Amino acid sequence: MRPIRILLAVLPLLLAVPPLEAQQRGVAAEPKPFALTVDHIMRGPDLVGYPPSGLRWAGDSRTLYFEWRLPGEEEGSTYALDRGATTPRKLSEGERKLAPPVSGAWDQARRRVLFTERGDIVLIDTIAGTRRQITRTTAPESSPEWAKNEMAITYVSQNNLFLVPLDSGQVQQLTDVHPRRREPRENDSQKFVKDQESALIEFTRQAAVRRRKDEEERKKNALPELEISERQSVASISLHPSGTWAFLLVVDRADGTKTASVPNYVTESGYTEELTSRVKVGDAQERRRLAILNLQTGKSVWADGGFAGTKPPRPAQPAAATSPSGEEASSQRAAVRKDEPREVRWGMPLVSPDGSIAVVATRSEDFKDRWIVTLDPETGKTRVIDHLHDDAWVREVGGGRFGGSGLDWMPDGHTVWFLSERDGWMHLWTLDAADPAATSVQMTRGAYELSAVSLSPDKTKFVFVSNQVHPGERHIYEMPVGGGPPIRLTTATGSSTGDVSPDGQLIALIHSSASRPPEVFVMPYEAGAPMQQVTMTPTEEWRSYRWIEPQVVTFKARDGADVYARLFTPEMVGARRDRSRPGVVFVHGAGYAQNAHKYWASYYREYMFDHLLASRGYVVLDVDYRASAGYGRHWRTAVYRHMGGKDLDDIVDGAAYLVREQRVDPKRIGVYGGSYGGFITLMAMFTSPRTFAAGAALRPVTDWAHYNHPYTAAILNQPQDDPEAYKRSSPIYFAEGLTGALLICHGLVDTNVHAQDSIRLAQRLIELRKTNWELALYPVENHSFTQETSWADEYRRILELFERNLRLARR
Repeated sequence: MRPIRILLAVLPLLLAVPPLEAQQRGVAAEPKPFALTVDHIMRGPDLVGYPPSGLRWAGDSRTLYFEWRLPGEEEGSTYALDRGATTPRKLSEGERKLAPPVSGAWDQARRRVLFTERGDIVLIDTIAGTRRQITRTTAPESSPEWAKNEMAITYVSQNNLFLVPLDSGQVQQLTDVHPRRREPRENDSQKFVKDQESALIEFTRQAAVRRRKDEEERKKNALPELEISERQSVASISLHPSGTWAFLLVVDRADGTKTASVPNYVTESGYTEELTSRVKVGDAQERRRLAILNLQTGKSVWADGGFAGTKPPRPAQPAAATSPSGEEASSQRAAVRKDEPREVRWGMPLVSPDGSIAVVATRSEDFKDRWIVTLDPETGKTRVIDHLHDDAWVREVGGGRFGGSGLDWMPDGHTVWFLSERDGWMHLWTLDAADPAATSVQMTRGAYELSAVSLSPDKTKFVFVSNQVHPGERHIYEMPVGGGPPIRLTTATGSSTGDVSPDGQLIALIHSSASRPPEVFVMPYEAGAPMQQVTMTPTEEWRSYRWIEPQVVTFKARDGADVYARLFTPEMVGARRDRSRPGVVFVHGAGYAQNAHKYWASYYREYMFDHLLASRGYVVLDVDYRASAGYGRHWRTAVYRHMGGKDLDDIVDGAAYLVREQRVDPKRIGVYGGSYGGFITLMAMFTSPRTFAAGAALRPVTDWAHYNHPYTAAILNQPQDDPEAYKRSSPIYFAEGLTGALLICHGLVDTNVHAQDSIRLAQRLIELRKTNWELALYPVENHSFTQETSWADEYRRILELFERNLRLARR
């Protein structure tokens, strides 16, 4: 450990930064008492602002940059905290142009950074404070990378790779990717006339010789070519460090797909306009293949995906007793896909620093397998070095703030580190990619998960985020690259993620607690060092209220599992319980998310709404049901082939906990949630009507066969392959079970969960002659609402629903 006194001597004044109070807003008047009302709390960002984001350091570690948007501001700004300064300063437009971008391609020294701005490539030197415009064209350029030992850069434009040496600035096109040229086809008559002309006229024979010679000369000087079809495009291209090969990720657009359209009724034109959305699960999907183009010989090969084997047969499904013609049909539909190659979804290669090894992470199209393979760029041959199979689905991982890919090289240049759930928890593993006999080595282990992994600036340690202390906390740890027990660097309860300064002496943090939104902090890179707050985002008005840290509790599910939840009671907010003893269960969205934790919730409006409910005498429980994040592979995959199964059981068991432990009246329990939470609300109201007297389903999935492919097919397989999984997981099939009071809310321009979901359910309820439900549509809202008035209207309806059905005598 470095002595902390050395750090403090090296970094005078930086850690003396006081919390930012009113300097960005001027001297404020005495704040008014906070009004805990729906209209007030649904002001959202006008109360709490937006979380600071985009932490990054200048190459000399003397300046920290971040993005910040305060309450009431129309847009965010870039701020800088200079070493020795006491407060961050808002950058002018000119200063912002010299600041490093939020994301970009840094050089090895972490000094220069490449990025794309409005379709052009820009280079910034963060130490010299200079900005260089690499391209300025009408054609869009993207994916800038360092090349030629960082003496040049590459970028992609219009399906091709370009190189720019930094000394000359001369643009060189390296590839010629173009649609396949169609050779003219001659019929017999045309061929006869052509042959006759050549036989009779000497001039035509000589012209043909000259043409062939010119073509051969053109081919010698032509750029390396890759022909693609009209339905293909190139998603990404990178240059091998040797300059010999280019890797091209080729996307084959699916044929015959039908893209859903979302009507937009409130438009500038006054006419209804169609928004293009997505295809539905099970429709034909795009393919991603990896081509390798030799830039010296012009030869191209495709990466070999033969390691994936062949597709398993589709399970035979029961057929109708008679065919449409009235003839008796077979009792089983024949299986298909016999010996059909299994599709592999390729990523881009990760090449070792010396260029000797290329590794690629791939997955199967059915989401059940992930391979890491080595790739021979000359032949396209592959060798599997790590394989992970999951009978449910494999979780794909990104590296987060520390790192970004979940796969990278160790300092030795031939060993890779990666994240894997092989033992049931997301942990750090390493593997020598150069040794065919090597096996993967587990570096961390235990009933906790890692995320956001990277190497420290000096390459001697791993730095990562983990929930080792508690499933609902996130702390930063370090561990020697050779292994050993992880050392926790942060100690403040809540969530901390961050960015280590290039000199390895400081960590810039985004930290939050359950009752305080994310803020920027700075601390020495030292275990247990104090954190100094840099920003203060919420209004003084918001901070004047005594926001609580809800109690994180566990209760036993019916299968014996411990389920985590957050509890809000009237006593916590200084109120009394209502005499009718009402309770409410909140269901977070996204399925694989987490909300029963000790840091600021992305559902912060619901956090404030739960305060409002508690102040009116309700007991509120916020459950991390089965499939929530943070609890390992077995928890995550418990919903495989049955969403609305164990996850719904946990919600119902949470209601039982309220009755058993909090003395809530079992006849006065409500449930609400949005997106996946809306789906669970519907399943609760339809299949457990004796548990919930009222429910509010916001932007809910009502039929999983209408949702997107990547999310749904991983969990339920494809509807044509596994219709039973879709039927038992979709609320629309259970609508006849509704007895309680139901509110459905949906944005009409929702391009994620289409409003069609709620409208189809409404028609089903009409046909079932149900009367105790209502549907509220929001004409200008997408999946995530943006208008304060829409939020207020939606939650006013939810509050009225509960007040009507939970606090008064049930009708």
